[in-house]
Amino acid sequence: MNELTKKMHSTEPAEKKHQLPPLDYGYDALEPYIDARTMTLHHDIHHGGYVEKLNAALEKFPEFQNASALWLLCNLDKLPKEIRVAVHHNAGGHVNHSLFWRAMKPGSATKPEGLLRDALNRDFGSIEAFKTRFEEEGAKVFGCGWVWLVRTKGEEGKLDVVTTLGHDNPMMKDKFPLLLNDVWEHAYYLHYESRRPEYLKAWWSIVDWEEASHRFELAKNLNEEMSEAEGGVVSVM
Repeated sequence: MNELTKKMHSTEPAEKKHQLPPLDYGYDALEPYIDARTMTLHHDIHHGGYVEKLNAALEKFPEFQNASALWLLCNLDKLPKEIRVAVHHNAGGHVNHSLFWRAMKPGSATKPEGLLRDALNRDFGSIEAFKTRFEEEGAKVFGCGWVWLVRTKGEEGKLDVVTTLGHDNPMMKDKFPLLLNDVWEHAYYLHYESRRPEYLKAWWSIVDWEEASHRFELAKNLNEEMSEAEGGVVSVM
């Protein structure tokens, strides 16, 4: 029995509930591409709200309080029906935002290198073609959602661009996320107003390609154990 399974079947009270991960940079560090007020509201209020509501949803169900947010999101059918909707929305918001903060870093004007660069060229034709596809798909999301670069499960490990609505995550369909951008209006509206395509294009200036490359390496070993390991550290993503 692995550690996550032991925790899931433990009758001991949870020692640690879900927490809002701190940013690795200041609220103003991503300017002028993302302004400090947007970052403050986005991280503290929106993401913080998802964490608070996730903990509240699990309060009466201690047997699930030690499970990672990713495990909860990918195993909704194992949860009591009365909390599935709340957990779906709030665990998804927690997982996705935790990944999003790490997808960016200040002053990042680098390009993908090494194996990730080679895979992008292989599957999209060029880095620029990938960026164009990513921007176009992100712009087409109706309402609230996310745009992702993912690695599909299997030996070939083809890269693809997918979108999700609300706070769904590609891991729910066995696709491993390498890079993501938030296209909910609260991610960009204060600065860009309705100009989502402008936001998507400007965002490349702060992408952390080292993090994306790291996740590409992790995705090589994508399997059930990988899913659990990923979920186990989601609080620091």
